[in-house]
Amino acid sequence: MPLSRLALTDFRNYRELLIEPGPGFVCLHGENGAGKTNILEAVSLLAPGRGLRGAALGEMARGDGPGGFAVSVTLAPFVSSEVETRPERPSTTLGTNGVNLGTGTLAVAPERRQVRVNGAPAAVNSLGDWLSVLWLTPAMDRLFSGPGGDRRRFLDRLVLALEPGHAHHAARYEAAMRARNKLLAEPEGADPGWLLALEAGMAEHGSVLAEARARTAGALGERLAATPEDSFARAEIALAGWFGADLAATLRANRGRDAAAGRATEGPHRQDLAVAHRAKGQPAARSSTGEQKALLLGLVLAHAELVTERRGEPPILLLDEVAAHLDPGRRAALFARLEGRGQVWMTATEAALFDGIAEARRLHVAAGTAEPS
Repeated sequence: MPLSRLALTDFRNYRELLIEPGPGFVCLHGENGAGKTNILEAVSLLAPGRGLRGAALGEMARGDGPGGFAVSVTLAPFVSSEVETRPERPSTTLGTNGVNLGTGTLAVAPERRQVRVNGAPAAVNSLGDWLSVLWLTPAMDRLFSGPGGDRRRFLDRLVLALEPGHAHHAARYEAAMRARNKLLAEPEGADPGWLLALEAGMAEHGSVLAEARARTAGALGERLAATPEDSFARAEIALAGWFGADLAATLRANRGRDAAAGRATEGPHRQDLAVAHRAKGQPAARSSTGEQKALLLGLVLAHAELVTERRGEPPILLLDEVAAHLDPGRRAALFARLEGRGQVWMTATEAALFDGIAEARRLHVAAGTAEPS
């Protein structure tokens, strides 16, 4: 479902902001530093995780504000009045006013995130039941040549868009791993029974994580292989890194090594997403900067189509400064491919970079405002 209303209060450089976007393109233009990416970040917070910047919550509150912030959205109602029965989302009738989602913090607890669904408290991970959000930012331009952890987090975002429960298992696995690391570091020695329990938890949730990643990588790989050649280079992807069959046994055997290293040396947290340029048959990391950009964009577009097929509705796409790095031909191809594919939020420093988009909600962003242009 697209957003029909976005409201910000004391978020980043915005004291108050209200945007009523349309169901298709939402084009934000303005000078560098005006706050365009801040708007995209606010939308990204309506999905599980720390948003497209991965910033701490305390950094998001307006600098001269009261200390907390709020982001709220209204999801457009279903066209049909029938009860929604897809397993990914709680069964409910939205009615004519849609669903209201909100997140933010209070001044007294700036690092404690709160979430509400139709005014009722909810878990952060429950946001994935309502919204699927994908994004591309300039910081991701070197994704293929950067550290494996960046690609793993990128893959987990792709999985989450298809399987909202992935966030729960990721959080439980990380919590158990942190507790195990701390226990192994104790000078008096770790309690064997507690270690076994933590390792069992890591094995339980870790296997679910690895299986979900494998499903997403496999399904996305098949879609990429079937995608016709166009202006965006096609990627070939595969899950790489750890493929252990018995994680609990591996963790038990590695206790000494892990204690010395100060971390778990094996497990799904060591997995990676291997990406190659299909036509050239070479790793994406060895491709040119422009080719890597095209590969990443093509991968995200293919995944958006996969999400649309699996969830029955397109994800919300957040494309930060993407058009500026494409030549006119690829820019036109991007707009054509996105036409009619759901709500797409885009930013650019110049409004002319959106030429070629027939219908859009166009907003000029400046000094904490976003006015129609």
